[in-house]
Amino acid sequence: MHFKSIVREFREMRDSIGNSSRRRAEGKHTNRRGRSHIAPEGSPSSSALFQRQSQWANMPPELLLDIIQRVETAQPSWPARRDVVSCASVCRSWQDITKEVVKTPEQCGCLTFPISLKQPGPKDSPIQCFIKRERATSTFRLYLGLSPALSGDASKLLLAARKIRRAASTEFVITFLGDDFSRSTNAYVGRLKSNFLGTKFTIYDSQPPHDPAIQSNGLSNRRLHSKQGSSRSHSGSYNVATISYELNVLRTRGPRRMNCTMHWIPVSAIQEGGTAPTPTTFVKCQKDQFPQSMDPKGKNPVIEFSSNSLAETPETIQDMRNPLVLKNKAPRWHEQLQCWCLNFKGRVTVASVKNFQLVAAVEPCQNVSVAEQEKVILQFGKIGKDIFTMDYRYPLSAFQAFAICLSSFDTKPACE
Repeated sequence: MHFKSIVREFREMRDSIGNSSRRRAEGKHTNRRGRSHIAPEGSPSSSALFQRQSQWANMPPELLLDIIQRVETAQPSWPARRDVVSCASVCRSWQDITKEVVKTPEQCGCLTFPISLKQPGPKDSPIQCFIKRERATSTFRLYLGLSPALSGDASKLLLAARKIRRAASTEFVITFLGDDFSRSTNAYVGRLKSNFLGTKFTIYDSQPPHDPAIQSNGLSNRRLHSKQGSSRSHSGSYNVATISYELNVLRTRGPRRMNCTMHWIPVSAIQEGGTAPTPTTFVKCQKDQFPQSMDPKGKNPVIEFSSNSLAETPETIQDMRNPLVLKNKAPRWHEQLQCWCLNFKGRVTVASVKNFQLVAAVEPCQNVSVAEQEKVILQFGKIGKDIFTMDYRYPLSAFQAFAICLSSFDTKPACE
């Protein structure tokens, strides 16, 4: 059989099973899923898919590996990269080999599976995305691509967020889907929460910072507080970063000043030979998976992690005491334009107080090269009405970068 016919057949098989699963899900008012999304793992459609073994399940491993390698090499970008996802959707053996072939964004610069959005970006060049804001519904959608004008209908939806105003704070709920913002589904990714003044934000991840499947030998119990929005939700809330905006008491002109402390990315990640935490699978956080107790106030569940539940070493603990801190790059005042300017290399075209570039804030004793200190890790800026670009690179993930950018959309009267 011709190679393209093989790819076409298992793609049609995946779509037919996915469509039937979506019809069942819509009938029960559960998760809705479109083809433009990176579908979350462990979803009902993928479970039904693996239960039905196809004629390709017994293909020789050597031939299967060659096919998947050829598909992965031939489809480096979306929407053509959907064929790689199709390979992983055929059956369990195809999924295992596909995950072995597909590299992380840090290694190949491509986003393929949902877990790619939790992995660090590439070191050499940033992954270019854009954000569309819908004012009527307070919804923000992150797409892969240069801009809506250049990407058009081929834009790949990566993440979506909805802004929820509360009495004393503002919250952004982030999911894989553009129309489902429930925290009790597999589509839930995390959330961003502000304080009353909008000067401090906390990024919460639905996944623990380490893989509980890996065993450790020498660490006493550690506690991570987890505010769970619903008793039905199996997803935790793990504090992974804090964003702080400086107060502008004197009302001086200029852009906002911000600092981001990445609690689970050590500063050693940007040192020579350093590595950033890279999750490989999603952890199913069941209620009884970890021992729970209550905090002293009796309000928030505390999830206790011991040496036999999380992999942490003394070196890891030392790294976590020196987290990576990001600061916005100082702009320069342009006399002719009479405004503050940053070099966005053509990616930002509209002046806005929301525009920023983040670089590493390090001390001389931390042995970070000058080139790394000047490298822009995340940049965000406006290019049109309700259209913004977002370019990120190692050691940030797409989820972390998106959450940081969302903090710019909240009202900050004390910082402007």
